[in-house]
Amino acid sequence: MTSINTRSYDAAPARRVAFLGLGVMGFPMAGHLARAGHQVTVYNRSPAKAEAWQQEFNGAGHAPTPREAAQGADIVFCCVGNDDDLRAVTLGADGAFAGMQPGAIFVDHTTASAEVARELCGAARTLGLQFIDAPVSGGQAGAQNGQLTVMCGGDAAAFDAVRPTALAFSRAFTRIGDSGAGQLAKMVNQICIAGVVQGLSEAIAFGQHAGLDMPLVLDVISKGAAQSWQMENRGKTMVEGRFDFGFAVDWMRKDLGLVLDESKRNGARLPLTALVDQFYADVQQAGGQRWDTSSLITRLARKKG
Repeated sequence: MTSINTRSYDAAPARRVAFLGLGVMGFPMAGHLARAGHQVTVYNRSPAKAEAWQQEFNGAGHAPTPREAAQGADIVFCCVGNDDDLRAVTLGADGAFAGMQPGAIFVDHTTASAEVARELCGAARTLGLQFIDAPVSGGQAGAQNGQLTVMCGGDAAAFDAVRPTALAFSRAFTRIGDSGAGQLAKMVNQICIAGVVQGLSEAIAFGQHAGLDMPLVLDVISKGAAQSWQMENRGKTMVEGRFDFGFAVDWMRKDLGLVLDESKRNGARLPLTALVDQFYADVQQAGGQRWDTSSLITRLARKKG
């Protein structure tokens, strides 16, 4: 069972919605929609997960295909693994687009490429549908707490129509620009995280080599200019060597792959991001595929002595 923390919900008109993909993010996100009073039908590739969600949240039901889940929905939310997964649940005879009514809006929370966002936006338009790319930041805890930050690309009117409903699981739901802009903003987010986690890893390893009381040091410097979300939320566990939680290294490498592919198209130079991506490859080779991204520090710990 993946429970969600209780929160108060701003009043928003009840909508008939679908949610496709009930992983560690989608399961609680769909749960917040149900608890906010929306009529939610879910789809998941493994039906057992959909049945478990239905039992926990008493939603409108679960459907055997994305098409059937999307039928009659005003808004179809989605959170799956990658570009190919996203195409699989949107396109084709059993895809959500085939079941959506004209004027309905598809909101994709998958971290995917800007290219696929634009592709699916075009496909949706030909069917009289709207498509919003809306990747999220905040991790599993943000999804469970209903406090995600969402970066959106797409038509302004469609964004305005979706926003009141999406605030059931987000603290910030912001339109960045046209189709693909949400995915590009998420790439900026991941570039920032990669650099900060590597810097924090080196700082903690340096302090440990120097024999400092690192919990105390982190407590002190987190009150100054060095403060960051990573320091506040991962510093202590990095010192303790605990990584069996959080945003997996495999997922971060997928995201950084999207970043580096996009940089080849737009000409941006990302030497630090490329380097940290290779550091994460080292962590994967050491067996840390599912460790939290803060496990970058393990590369430095292995070199100690």
